[in-house]
Amino acid sequence: MENLVTPQFWQGKKVLVTGHTGFKGSWLSLWLLNLGSEVAGLSLEPNTELSLFEQLALSRDLKHHIGDIRDLNLVKNLVQDFQPDIVFHLAAQPLVRLSYHEPVLTWQTNVLGTVNVLEGLKTLHKPCVGVMITTDKCYDNKEWTYGYRENDPLGGHDPYSSSKAGAEIAIASWAKSFFHQVNIRVVSARAGNVIGGGDWALDRIVPDAMRALSKGEPIPVRNPYATRPWQHVLEPLGGYLTLACQLYQELILQQSVIEGAFNFGPNLSSNRPVKALVEEILHHWNGTWIDNSDPNAPHEATLLNLVTDKAYHTLNWQPRWDFTQTIKQTVSWYYQAHQLSANDTNAFKSLTLSQINTYQSLLTKN
Repeated sequence: MENLVTPQFWQGKKVLVTGHTGFKGSWLSLWLLNLGSEVAGLSLEPNTELSLFEQLALSRDLKHHIGDIRDLNLVKNLVQDFQPDIVFHLAAQPLVRLSYHEPVLTWQTNVLGTVNVLEGLKTLHKPCVGVMITTDKCYDNKEWTYGYRENDPLGGHDPYSSSKAGAEIAIASWAKSFFHQVNIRVVSARAGNVIGGGDWALDRIVPDAMRALSKGEPIPVRNPYATRPWQHVLEPLGGYLTLACQLYQELILQQSVIEGAFNFGPNLSSNRPVKALVEEILHHWNGTWIDNSDPNAPHEATLLNLVTDKAYHTLNWQPRWDFTQTIKQTVSWYYQAHQLSANDTNAFKSLTLSQINTYQSLLTKN
């Protein structure tokens, strides 16, 4: 199959990205700009001391809108004004532990915020597709060794996970209730623990590790034996781009093969304990780690992985970087960034685009 992540399709497309100031949103926005798309973004201000969005100076290159996804009129007006061809909805409250402290905010953002984007799409009278990003944590996690498929039951122990299950139900409902046989198509995309350069969030193992290493301190690890499906941020983003492209082409041709939800996860060999992740990081940046396990900490899943057969058979998508390459690329970004001047946005762009271009070149290989 042809490489669908190329300028031939994306050049000139109007793409709205919610959550564009976040970690994944910044990588996606830069990739889209590099493909020649006209990009608009809606998000809150970056909420970390360091921000990839600001390191890349992306506000200069796209239509930058600061606002709250919970504001329905704001969302509707932006969609109406911009008239997008494609929408990637990434805006969310993405942290499990924060969701215990802010459960109402988490549900308002992740469920009602998603509904607001869907309502915004309803105002369009032109072809448009929406890729609504949720998470692998939307499944009712049984802590079993089997991977979860798109038709497995939804659920969630913590407020974050349950809110994402709620968002999935809303997406499926709007798709069936309002976007059947019209010029709008929506699907959901579920990915797991993405890592990569430029994630500066608190309470995430890779940013915590990079901050510690840059200060010459031990890496604090709170769940060393929790297993996660680690994947580089470019892997699911490549899946989202492929999904949007094929969905848009189907819409124009009035076909309907692509629908529902899609998992984007790594190969099974990348399902590793946090301890293995940290030890692999230390192969690329010298340091140490300490066990900060807290028996009284809020519940977090210890075992979770995805089956990606649907994405492979429907989209010809598959992960390209194994666990070792994923960690190598991630640590390389942070290590090089550590040497850069904080204001050298051109150097940060060059560093980030070099990884995008390296990864994109792999998408032509089957």
